[in-house]
Amino acid sequence: MKKHLLYPTLTSTLIVLAGCQILPDFSSPKAPIPEKFATPINDAPSAADIGWREFFQNAELQHVIEQALGNNRDLKATALRIEEARALYGIQRADQLPTVNATAGGINTRALLGDRRVEYTSYQVGLGMTAFELDFFGRVKNLSEAALAQFFATEQARRAAQIALVGEVAKVWLNERALAEQLQIAERTSKARQTSYDLVKQRFDAGISNALELRQSETLVQSSSAALLALRRQHAQSTNALALLVGSGGKLPEQQALLSEQAITADISAGLTSDLLEQRPDIRAAEQILRANQANIAAARAAFFPRISLTAGVGLASSSLNNLFDGGAGVWNFTPALTLPIFDSGRNQATLDLATVRANIAVANYEKTIQIAFREVADALDARATLASEINAQQAMRDAQAARLELAQVRYKNGVANYLDVLDAERELYSAEQTLLSTRLLRLTNAVDLYRSLGGGLNEVRAQ
Repeated sequence: MKKHLLYPTLTSTLIVLAGCQILPDFSSPKAPIPEKFATPINDAPSAADIGWREFFQNAELQHVIEQALGNNRDLKATALRIEEARALYGIQRADQLPTVNATAGGINTRALLGDRRVEYTSYQVGLGMTAFELDFFGRVKNLSEAALAQFFATEQARRAAQIALVGEVAKVWLNERALAEQLQIAERTSKARQTSYDLVKQRFDAGISNALELRQSETLVQSSSAALLALRRQHAQSTNALALLVGSGGKLPEQQALLSEQAITADISAGLTSDLLEQRPDIRAAEQILRANQANIAAARAAFFPRISLTAGVGLASSSLNNLFDGGAGVWNFTPALTLPIFDSGRNQATLDLATVRANIAVANYEKTIQIAFREVADALDARATLASEINAQQAMRDAQAARLELAQVRYKNGVANYLDVLDAERELYSAEQTLLSTRLLRLTNAVDLYRSLGGGLNEVRAQ
């Protein structure tokens, strides 16, 4: 009678315990940034909506980005880490369901009873479930939720890696194009200085010019030669960097000059700062890591409560292997076990403290990720507001220096000015041309930075 009363009591107890699951109530911390950017919102599409083929309007650059997305080893490794996280989640999720195994075995027992030897043999086959935990307090469920959040975080990390790769490929390609054009300017300047040196040499041989002017012209020729060699080295290294990002190992196609491009990037809108929380995969990855850590806190808290596990089995047993399936006796076992932590030298409390600290670290990292994203966008917007005017000013300076050099050469040929004026004008023109090119490159890389910092580069084309 007492045995029959035990099962309703145990059932009622399990139902009560089932309502005591410790599940985390997740809420994202408030974003520690202003609600709006300093610059006004325009009517252009957002970076997340426009695909990289539409944003980067240069056909050669589109081809290079396409190669990089298909061949880059870092992106492939990130994609494989997603598969790793998915497998880990599958392992953890499997703990929520019982594991059933088929068993078969035999036992041969020999015993000595007085002066008589007894031998007994038995055979068994069946199905068994070993130590399946009844997750009344959500420990296993929360561990599974933590693994799922880690999987989502890894997926967002892959998206962030793709965005970073698209932006980096574009910037390295632009830098390679700028160096190629700087090389053209340096070669043109070197030829002009060599021509100027030949003219001074003729004047020196004719006794019109002096040795100081000849040495000054020669110094300028050697200086341009050294600058030319340095630019060739930098351009070769930039090409190697681009080939590494592309990952194909093949020869890159011939590109057009940077300054000849009228439109390389499209215009985009910054939107609201709250849009960053959805558009930036790194922020979403940090949020998933925060979810995982909060789930680990709940799992650590559940470790303070009793742990109930079940071991059960059903099968056939016989003393004869031939009669096992025909005349074997049915056997079964059911073994519930209750484990209640009483003294563990503070292990469970330390585990809970560790999970809490890691969650606090995840909160700090989440807020820092948002702040970094806001600064990247704000810096790119501030630069975009002034770079167009800077280019116009640099262009005007370059044109003025070209006119100055032309006037200085005329005055020197007519004997009105000395050669030092020509040398100074040549140096200033070369510097102005290089500065103008650097400013143009800065405007283009700034557009890439803004596109990347706003979460652009994930899609190839705009969704219809």
